Amino acid sequence: MNPAPPAPHSIRATLRHVAFRALLGGGTLYFIGNAMQAMAAAWLMVEITGSSFLAALVQTAVFLPMFLLALPAGVMADTTDRRRLILVALGLQGALVALMALLFILGVAGAATLLVLTFLAGCCTAMLSPSWNSGIVDVVPRDELPQAITAIGIAYNSARALGPAAAGWVYAQAGPGWVFACAVLGIGVLLESVRRHPPRPHPPSRLPAERLWGGMLSALRFARHSETVLAQLVRTVAYSAAGSALWALLPVIGQRQLGLGATGFGLLMGCLGTGAVLAGLAIGRLRQRLGLERLIAAGSIVFALAMLAAALSHERALVYVALVAGGGAWMSVMSTYNTATQTSVPPWVRARATALHTLAALGSFAIGSAFWGALSDLLGLTPTLLAAAAAMAAGLLLARPFPLRMGELTEVTQVPLSEDLFVAHEPDPEAGPVAVEIGYRVRPDRVEAFLEDASLLRGPRRRDGATFWRIYRDLSDPARFVERFIVTSWADYLHQRARATLADQELEARLAAHLQPGEAPTLQHYIAER
Repeated sequence: MNPAPPAPHSIRATLRHVAFRALLGGGTLYFIGNAMQAMAAAWLMVEITGSSFLAALVQTAVFLPMFLLALPAGVMADTTDRRRLILVALGLQGALVALMALLFILGVAGAATLLVLTFLAGCCTAMLSPSWNSGIVDVVPRDELPQAITAIGIAYNSARALGPAAAGWVYAQAGPGWVFACAVLGIGVLLESVRRHPPRPHPPSRLPAERLWGGMLSALRFARHSETVLAQLVRTVAYSAAGSALWALLPVIGQRQLGLGATGFGLLMGCLGTGAVLAGLAIGRLRQRLGLERLIAAGSIVFALAMLAAALSHERALVYVALVAGGGAWMSVMSTYNTATQTSVPPWVRARATALHTLAALGSFAIGSAFWGALSDLLGLTPTLLAAAAAMAAGLLLARPFPLRMGELTEVTQVPLSEDLFVAHEPDPEAGPVAVEIGYRVRPDRVEAFLEDASLLRGPRRRDGATFWRIYRDLSDPARFVERFIVTSWADYLHQRARATLADQELEARLAAHLQPGEAPTLQHYIAER
């Protein structure tokens, strides 16, 4: 009897894609190596200095590069050769971690060297992450995207379970330098998987390429004027900043609260990762049963309770169980935010949206780690974790002003670009600013409905590139209205036109229904004279 085919929306079905499976396998070993490196660095810092602040600063050195470089890396992923970018970053990271391994095997490095090399290796991870994340999900259909993201989350959190446990054993047997040497192997495996299954090249375009600064502004503008994406990013920042306390102070919890050594600390990290893996296997069913907001609320409460257990209990078994539950909560919430972000953006900005999610999650994680570490040195471990648990619970108040939802297909599907620009001579791409005016002659009985629908254009126009937008009434003709928006340059205007989605097209069709019989919108362009 032939085995039953996998369900179309299961993780097993997603794994049937050979390229996805290969890249996921390489990424898993890479994640394990990174987790081993981070665990060894954090524990080594505790042994060298005994400072809660410096131990937490290791987490900052790991994740701060994401805050600094994720968005530029996202622009490069959307506009350049992703394969080359990934391979160069992996090559540099391999060299840096190999140097770290050699120095600590020889015993000639200290705390400052550890922080600097950890930070530089983190910069390499930050540069390749948007390209790898967008490239791996490109190989699956859009309707399988949530399952693909969940599979990546399971791989990442499996690494956080296996990596620290393996690192604790290697650290105890051979020392930190050999842990770093193991991390080099994971880098090499991912490099080979990307070489064999490179990301798809970007489709050819006649539009001028976006520059780095302009591409960053485009991403920030999109996030600012997309209510869906903005809500997800704000909620991610709040959750990650509060939750970073537990991750950052875990070495101190292990050493001072529970009296553990390096192996025991690895087990603590492994408990968080194990919980995340278990939650990842059930996250699809949980989302369907609870809905997004109730899942986020439950995850926040469980993680806050895990921090309370770590703050107040000296019983190792209780803390282990609490960390398994906390890891599951962390995975459930962060995976939901990531999935909501990536399913709410069109292809032109997907890598940058991934970078913005990374920036929101890990940037706030890095800054939060430093903050909670400094607060622990001032107030003590227990009061700091109690304050972090309270901050986690307070984050639930953001649900009302920033509701969470998944993007609709019409909101992310771009429409074919019209070739007719209605201009006599196309200006230089860098010329500008460009003012665009669209005229509408509205039926008298539909003015209020027209203005209500027209106000909805503000978000899409600003989101896709306009720096200014407004609707005007013609004082000489009460039936005529003009929509006016300004774009920085002619190249930016061309990009804005190419970013229109089916949802934007439907909105424009609603506006046309309010016009007088036989009338159509008129389009005019103006360019600033120097």
